[in-house]
Amino acid sequence: MSGAEAGGVLLTGGTGRLGTALRGLLPGLVAPSRAELDITDLSSVERAFAKYQPKAVVHAAAYTNVAQAEIEKTLCWRVNVEGTRNLVRVAMGYDLHFVHISTDYVFWGDVGGYREDDPVGPVRNYYALSKLVAEELVRLLPRHLIIRTSFRPSPWPYPTAYTDLFTSQDYLEVIAPQIALALQNLQRIPYNTLHIATERKSAYELALRTRPDVQPACRQEALVALPEDVSLDIGRWQNLLSSWNLT
Repeated sequence: MSGAEAGGVLLTGGTGRLGTALRGLLPGLVAPSRAELDITDLSSVERAFAKYQPKAVVHAAAYTNVAQAEIEKTLCWRVNVEGTRNLVRVAMGYDLHFVHISTDYVFWGDVGGYREDDPVGPVRNYYALSKLVAEELVRLLPRHLIIRTSFRPSPWPYPTAYTDLFTSQDYLEVIAPQIALALQNLQRIPYNTLHIATERKSAYELALRTRPDVQPACRQEALVALPEDVSLDIGRWQNLLSSWNLT
């Protein structure tokens, strides 16, 4: 990875879906186990940073169960907010570039086509709140990149999908290589916020690509408040790819 060889690139959440995919795409990533790096334990974070002396951190660890977060609020907050705060506190003592994986849910989600500099919030659910607060913590660092994205495992993991929820979400095998590309070119990205996703579509349309038997459903059937349209404007990312001759 460009600009990160000297001290290595430290990855949190290396056993999660995205973390596992990134490790496969970028074998040089340092991905300690949770036993070695528990982001909810400040002393654990301090020890890991002291050991690896990272030049870049990719923070992919997160509590991501949107519906369950309404029940497990304490756990969601501990991981997404307190965990991020611990990382930021320790990172302030290092000369590093901090990459934070965030979500399209930081937007209210009524109009779609959100640009990186559009106002965030208010939020629809507790998961979204935790990720929005985490973003603001990361912005305290002098060198940071917040990547807003959204992905699903393939094939679509549920028997139904919402026809009235629009998104730029895509499957992990589509999104992970793009994030890896951004990490490989981190020093060439002149922004601190970047949307990495694909075209606007309904969740149902996305589901049909990998699960033809998926049944249509409506957002009102969900166990948690969901937005109508959290599609992202990805023009900034597309322009970067074009300038790198990678389109």
